[in-house]
Amino acid sequence: MVRLPLTPAEVERGQRLGALLRRARGERSMLETALDAHISPETLRKIETGRIATPAFPTVAAIAHALDLSLDAVWAEINEPERGVEPTSPGQATKPVEPCTAPNPTTETTTSADIAAVVSHRRRRPMVNAMATVNT
Repeated sequence: MVRLPLTPAEVERGQRLGALLRRARGERSMLETALDAHISPETLRKIETGRIATPAFPTVAAIAHALDLSLDAVWAEINEPERGVEPTSPGQATKPVEPCTAPNPTTETTTSADIAAVVSHRRRRPMVNAMATVNT
């Protein structure tokens, strides 16, 4: 499978997601959080540093559950540039930010499908039937 390069917006969104998860994890160890989310510590580390900018929706949902984060809060925070945080590269320190807030449920409704469309958006090229090309 060939993946197209991520757009700058997708990279920035991944960095915002990573910063949110690092803040929410606080003093909790990465190992404890990863085990609670049923993912590897390496996966969590890559998501937190922005190396996995478009993690799968079930992975984000599992981490959010382990950190007691609402998916609405995650959605709201990763889709708008954060106040007070500049996107970071791996190895750079994260600047302090204001706590995240969930959207107002009376004026904005976010579905799991909306979140999945952004969080796990992966542009893939159509698969080619290898046997069709061999036999012709």
